[in-house]
Amino acid sequence: MADYANQKFLSEKISLPRSNFKIGVVSAMWNGEITSELKSGALKTLESAGILTENVTVWDVPGSYELIYAANKLAHDGMDAIVCIGVVIQGETPHFDFICDAVANGIAKITIKHNIPIGFGVLTTTTQQQAIERAGGIHGHKGEEVAWTVLKLLEKK
Repeated sequence: MADYANQKFLSEKISLPRSNFKIGVVSAMWNGEITSELKSGALKTLESAGILTENVTVWDVPGSYELIYAANKLAHDGMDAIVCIGVVIQGETPHFDFICDAVANGIAKITIKHNIPIGFGVLTTTTQQQAIERAGGIHGHKGEEVAWTVLKLLEKK
């Protein structure tokens, strides 16, 4: 894990009641150079915590908006938790606002509907550089963080 301010909480040991949790990792392909690094970090974190590789379902979807459908489908199919990964970089039109709002609200509704942890690993930045800095750069690794957060919530399941 990268050396940054939040590493302290990430180094806190996760104590899962079992290792056969089924976890979905849904990753947007848009801004793929960044989302692939975030996905890699999330998968590494799950493996380090003892989650069995065969119990991790990885689904790449076209963009961040499609995370909503994929997360809902995986929740419906019985996943114990889901990690959602995407990057939305602000442009010159209001499209950024619509997508960010829809994705955040959509994922929140799925969490409530299915009563499972869903990690929100969707970067919403004003520049590509800001996203890179959050994919293992000076602002940490949000892929690792979101997987850690889901695992922390599974401790009580």
